[in-house]
Amino acid sequence: MSTSRRILFAALALLGAGGIALTIAAAAGFGFASADDEADDPPPATAEVTRQDLVASTEERGRLGYAEETTLRAGGGRVTWLAAVGSTVDRGGQLYRVDEQPTVLLIGGLPAYRTLESGMTGADVKQFEENLAALGYTGFDVDEEYTRNTAAAVKKWQKSLGLEQTGTVDPARVHYAAGPVVVTAHEARVGDDAGDLVVVAGSTRVVTVDLDLGDSRFAVAGAAVSVTVPDGTSFTGTITGTQPTVVDGDVEGEEKTVLRVTITPDDQAAVAALPSSSAKATFEADRREGVLVVPVTALLALTEGGYAVEAVDGEKTRLVAVDTGLFAGGLVEISGEDIAEGDRVVVPE
Repeated sequence: MSTSRRILFAALALLGAGGIALTIAAAAGFGFASADDEADDPPPATAEVTRQDLVASTEERGRLGYAEETTLRAGGGRVTWLAAVGSTVDRGGQLYRVDEQPTVLLIGGLPAYRTLESGMTGADVKQFEENLAALGYTGFDVDEEYTRNTAAAVKKWQKSLGLEQTGTVDPARVHYAAGPVVVTAHEARVGDDAGDLVVVAGSTRVVTVDLDLGDSRFAVAGAAVSVTVPDGTSFTGTITGTQPTVVDGDVEGEEKTVLRVTITPDDQAAVAALPSSSAKATFEADRREGVLVVPVTALLALTEGGYAVEAVDGEKTRLVAVDTGLFAGGLVEISGEDIAEGDRVVVPE
């Protein structure tokens, strides 16, 4: 179809001419332009109808960090040492010192909530004794009873740390975590009054993204997400958690609820050395596999409703009605009885 005919087709559509009549007229080529006009018209620009996977996606800003970040706090005194940011602290390692009294990482699920001493029993006693044994101390039974033998082993542990050898365990001297932790930030400096001291996290790397609640359809557990960090490194991850979270709003003093999405990289080793940073996460909103697609600009709106494309048939063109599906990345999914892979359709230049 010549440019003049294409323009006239659009004009007639706006004037309300019947779509069927337009299709017939366009196919037959009646009365749109003179032969001289046809000769002067350049051939139309075309695009091929292809079969491919079509994916609609959305990009959101997030942050690459670590799982289960926790801020550790001391109740008083002066900060005399902090484990370095980026360092990994394992069982028995020191996290910080206040007034030169260290707090040591131990492994377990119960928090240190009371002073442990001879005669006590409980699950927290067994948890501590398991750690003491794992650090190489012996001479006691690992059970729920804190005995004199346990106290004797504790004194040896305290001596190794430079602590007063009391045989009792002050809860301020230990911090329990599920495994080794990474120090991700300092909340204080050496010499400050003790308060919030360090931020620690599990060694698992994660990306967190805050989505508007209206975009929750993207946060499908188990869905794949592509992530890119500022140095250009890209990796894939899987949505492993979602949690409604209250954050500061756009207006000072206001709060809003977002959906905090946790994305776990598929290959932890590949991202282990990456610094914490901003990240761009690409969520897949919808996917169609093996469908016919054309550029969106190839679509023509029919006056009776629906869409058509202008298919090239030799030296002529004809209007072909099509059904549309997914729109993504400037392409559109189409289907119809008279359109097939490899056909060519007219697109605006």
